Amino acid sequence: MPLLYTIGKLTVAPALRLAFRPAVEGLEHVPETGGAIFAGNHLSVADELFLGTVVPRHLAFWAKSEYFTGTGAKGAFSKFVLTGLGAIPVERAGGRAALSAFDAAIPALRGGDLVVVYPEGTRSPDGKLYRGRTGAARLAIAAGVPIIPVGTVGTDKAQPIGARVPRPGTAKITVKFGKPLDFTGRLDDRASLRQMTDEVMSEIQKLTGQEYVPRYAPKRADTDPAGDA
Repeated sequence: MPLLYTIGKLTVAPALRLAFRPAVEGLEHVPETGGAIFAGNHLSVADELFLGTVVPRHLAFWAKSEYFTGTGAKGAFSKFVLTGLGAIPVERAGGRAALSAFDAAIPALRGGDLVVVYPEGTRSPDGKLYRGRTGAARLAIAAGVPIIPVGTVGTDKAQPIGARVPRPGTAKITVKFGKPLDFTGRLDDRASLRQMTDEVMSEIQKLTGQEYVPRYAPKRADTDPAGDA
């Protein structure tokens, strides 16, 4: 486990548990060893914080590549923190540049790490669940690991868009894990990837109860550390 991540587990995680007392459902679906992909809904920047708080193992999040290439003191600090947390940079513009995220994630998964992906590609602007992009399914096929659906509830109230930090007492936080989805043997053509992704999003919707919107979420102009290739 990366050093900064370990420090966070010993400091930030206990503080969040004490302040918010997040509920956890389905933790038995999280493997004790071996690689897997967590595919979750994305309501708030706080999603990563609470997911990391309730899962005992290290989680490698995909983060915008800009956070690794910034200039000045702020850029250096951002790169130091994300690298120290074991985050994986991703080019959200897509295309060949985005494949670098897969290049980093595949060996991590095959080596037994857990990688977090938000298939919607950005935070939901209105609390609804939007159509998923196929990155998580492509990664699962390439690495030969299962996808674990994750549903997070209440983070959009605890830390709405624009808020700097989560606010205690504003919402009940619940993190739910679904049964692992094993896509071993499935094809990686466009139609198959679309079908697998829709299956993942259906399981996420069952966990959260969100209204599903069968179109991609609009991209936000402001910064969002999480992404999907």
